[in-house]
Order: sequence, then structure tokens, then C-alpha cells
Amino acid sequence: MLLWVFIWSVLRILRTDIYAPTGAVMVRRGLALRSTLLPSRQRRHAARYLVVTEGALAGGRITLSGQPVLIGRADDSTLVLTDDYASARHARLTQRGSEWYVEDLGSTNGTYLDRAKVTTAVRVPIGTPIRIGKTAIELRP
Repeated sequence: MLLWVFIWSVLRILRTDIYAPTGAVMVRRGLALRSTLLPSRQRRHAARYLVVTEGALAGGRITLSGQPVLIGRADDSTLVLTDDYASARHARLTQRGSEWYVEDLGSTNGTYLDRAKVTTAVRVPIGTPIRIGKTAIELRP
């Protein structure tokens, strides 16, 4: 009898996870990039947006402000993912000069930059996909 109660509990939890409603993109601190911080040549090629290209939030966009972008399932993330394969605190994008770097924050399933697993902070070229579970994001000018 106890075994059946356990199996029923597991199935109920799985059903709740599978049929949970998907959320919208939640954005914090989406301020415009200050043009006075970068010389004009760097400004033309600098990333201004973080765009979700694949996954449940495809089409979502964040305006970059130079502040770090925390990506994950946690409600206090800058980009809140509704991806079952994302960790609560999955990855972070940070700006160094005019370049952006991605680092994995010890996630369970890993962060990938154009099919290469991210193990340390890695520079992210504009237009190169960052994959977190079923979600893909890119920096755009």
C-alpha cells in the first residue's frame, strides 16, 4: 500500500511540472546602454540587446545596460527562464570594456557557447548562440 502512495505522489508531481503554465520574460534593470561610455567605433559593434532565439521565451529581448545579467529559473534573475533544464542560478553575463563574457554558475546541465561547454568565463561574440537547456540566447548590436 505504501508503495502505491509513493508512486501516486511521484506521478502527481510529474504531472504538475509537465503541465505547469509557462511564464513571460521577466526583466529587471533593463536600462539603455549609455553611449558616452564607449568610443564611437566600439559603440557601433557593441552588444545592445540580449535576444532569446529558441525556447519557450523565443522573441524576448532585454536591453543591456552594462550591469551583469543573471540567467536562471529564480525569480530574482535578470532573465527568468521557464526551461526545465535550467538551474535556479544557471549562468551570468558580465561586461568587461565593450566585450561580454558568459560564465556557468555551477549548473546541473551546463551552459554552452556555440556547442562548446563553458567551464570558465568566456568572451561571447555578437550573434553566437548561448545554450541553456532548450533555450538559446544571443547578443545583438
